[in-house]
Amino acid sequence: MMSRVRGSLRASIVICAVLAALVTSACAFPQDGRAVAGPEVTAGIDPSFVQGTDGSDQDRLAAAVLRDLEGYWGQTFPTLPGGQPFAPLKGYYSVDPSGRSGRAPAVPCLRNPREVEGTAFYCPDSDIIAWDRAGLLPQLRREFGDAAVVVVISHEFGHSVQQRLDRDGTLRSAPTIVLEAQADCYAGVFLRRVRDGSLPDLRTGVDGIDGAMGALITFRDPVGTSPRNADAHGNAFDRVTSFQDGFDGAPATCAGITQDRTFTQQSFRSADDENSGGNLGLDPLIRSMQPDLDRFFGGLVRQRGGQWATPGSERGRATCGDSGDDEVQGPVAWCATPSAVHIDTSGTLAADHARIGDYATGTLLASRYGTAALAAMGKPTTGAEGGRAALCLAGAYSAAVGTGGSGFALSPGDLDEAVTLLLREDTASRGTDGVAAAGTGYERIRVFRAGVDQGADACLRGV
Repeated sequence: MMSRVRGSLRASIVICAVLAALVTSACAFPQDGRAVAGPEVTAGIDPSFVQGTDGSDQDRLAAAVLRDLEGYWGQTFPTLPGGQPFAPLKGYYSVDPSGRSGRAPAVPCLRNPREVEGTAFYCPDSDIIAWDRAGLLPQLRREFGDAAVVVVISHEFGHSVQQRLDRDGTLRSAPTIVLEAQADCYAGVFLRRVRDGSLPDLRTGVDGIDGAMGALITFRDPVGTSPRNADAHGNAFDRVTSFQDGFDGAPATCAGITQDRTFTQQSFRSADDENSGGNLGLDPLIRSMQPDLDRFFGGLVRQRGGQWATPGSERGRATCGDSGDDEVQGPVAWCATPSAVHIDTSGTLAADHARIGDYATGTLLASRYGTAALAAMGKPTTGAEGGRAALCLAGAYSAAVGTGGSGFALSPGDLDEAVTLLLREDTASRGTDGVAAAGTGYERIRVFRAGVDQGADACLRGV
């Protein structure tokens, strides 16, 4: 949060070496957004139609993705407005950037193979897709599972769909962040078909979708990148929500993403925030954030006719009374008698605060204050219902920070830290009895996003 609450994710994984002037690339500056890899994608076919292939498992997987993409878009594209057949791409290129594979075909749009190191790209001028099989694909599979390869290649294929739909040239002047959001959305459309088992070669379970999203957010822009930057691809929140729009929607949903879309990516607003990364330590964050949480949730309860008492704050074990030794709500818990937020500042909370950033902690605090607000309004706080409403209210609070008398503003990266936490663990979605609202990061992000996009009213409907 501005001047007080912010954390930054550390760069890792791969480096994008493709010049933006040459290609439309999925790679920005990858950041650490690791999720637990899902089940392997069941796939692998003869990659002989790929230029430069070495016949490896990496290319067999990529070939299966491409064949299913061709089949899906071959069937779907004629049903879109205009009813045109889908014109096959001009080619696919598997590249070893080191050149150790011996003679390999020249890759369109590249001056030398090293320009593809750590990335995959679609070149609109030549209508081809190329990827780094030696570095990128093995790393994605190790970190996130095979579904990560599916999301990266389907994103690039989405750019080819984009170009074929842009018959009047409207997208030629669109900001890069819009083009990338559309491609993320098209990737989501395709991954839904993979998850549903409706394609010949590819299969994955729901955990594989979390792995795909974890991979996708590694390609977010560096924290503080302006959305108006000519090369902006979007922050983690923008990228996974675009993916979800496609996963839950249709190709028309993706084509409907325009410059009117609200992107949460922002640049730093002060030199102090940029210089410090805006990241408070764990204890200063808790002390600074609790009054603002009290302001927001107290106001919410009073607006709905409830009685709000500021929760106390306790350090130590995050347990309630004689409920046992287990921290069933996680490292931050709201306890009813007396009303207090219990915070275990050791263990996982401190580790996530340091590894993910300060708004990982902020998200947990907001969800527990949301639980206190639910109780004050006579709403359930237990089970999946209570956990879902509390997580949604954490999203509503996050969207309202900086408004209505708040002493804070979200800094670049705060929402990214929230989605990273939600991909990794379910503690922010637990009811007071420890029951989680959702078993997947995908669903947890969707619940949190409902609060961000629609406010507290959406969280309290039917509760």
